[in-house]
Amino acid sequence: MKSFKKVLVGSLLSVAAVATLAGCSSEKTAEAEKKSETPETLETMTDKAKEEGEVASVGMPDTWANWVGTWEDLNNEFGLKHKDTDMSSAEELAKFESEGKNGTADIGDVGISFGPLAVSKNLTLPYKTSYWNDIPEWAKDKDGHWLLSYTGTIAFMTDIDNVKEAPTSWEELAKGDYQVAVGDVTKANQAQFAVLAAAIAKGGDEGNIQPGLDYFKEIAKAGRLSAVDASLANIEKGEIDVTVLWDFNALNYRDQIDSERFKVTIPSDGSVISGYTTLINKNAPHPNAAKLTREYILSDKGQINLAKGYARPIRENVKLPAEVAEKLLNETEYKSAQPVKSNETWDQTAVELPEKWQSEVLVNVKK
Repeated sequence: MKSFKKVLVGSLLSVAAVATLAGCSSEKTAEAEKKSETPETLETMTDKAKEEGEVASVGMPDTWANWVGTWEDLNNEFGLKHKDTDMSSAEELAKFESEGKNGTADIGDVGISFGPLAVSKNLTLPYKTSYWNDIPEWAKDKDGHWLLSYTGTIAFMTDIDNVKEAPTSWEELAKGDYQVAVGDVTKANQAQFAVLAAAIAKGGDEGNIQPGLDYFKEIAKAGRLSAVDASLANIEKGEIDVTVLWDFNALNYRDQIDSERFKVTIPSDGSVISGYTTLINKNAPHPNAAKLTREYILSDKGQINLAKGYARPIRENVKLPAEVAEKLLNETEYKSAQPVKSNETWDQTAVELPEKWQSEVLVNVKK
């Protein structure tokens, strides 16, 4: 890991200096900045975190994106004990909100669209980390309320036992004669992004999802839209020919089942790159441990931990060990992938998408 302590100490001092000079436009902003003040030294943060002695997470189980590696490191290096309650992004925000000042969770991992929503509900404690400048502008909140830890890109996972020629584009996928599964678009974040990826390939975007709906409408009319749940068990049983998934899920499933049996590709004519962000609970019982956790996740070693779980690091300047890099797709496969340009626009589209999916696509699924 890149001299974690030296880099962090210098960066924390810089962040603290900037925070001291920064003005605020309102009492609310001043309060937020006061809460997000970075300790002057790593030792200060570490000492406070050690006194707290633990970090309680939600939606960050051991098996997802190799979070277990991070929890083990935080315990070994800083003495932080850990516990997690697995739940969806929506459930995490609901927990933060319902518990209020009696918060029991420190930090959670949610889809990018839930970051701005959490801020609008005043649920988060901002903290930028010393790696702030390494994170693309599209992948972070300007005040540090949320910032992506890793990315996911919509990909095709093809069972080559069932499909002779694995599709490498949405155009090829449309011409096939096999079953395609996208998951439950009415409620699953991953499935909704699959529709967006198809829309992008057909000239749409987060403000114009119709090309994606039209695309899957034709798949449904052809009797090719699978009603089978896109779960690991069903994929392993061979019940799905091509599954549309986040790349990190597809690669993980591939290697869990049989790496020779499945081909994972990023559609060459368009895809969407998004990701997951940590949220620190405004009422975290262990706020320093939560900040240190976010800091560590963005460190070289933390990013490598995520890559071991097939999640693509948000920091492009992290050098992955050869054996870890080999588990991921080559960077050249991501040329067609683009991030959402407006999270606000996508949030509104995502609200409307479930009804449109039912009325325009599912009605054409052959029983």
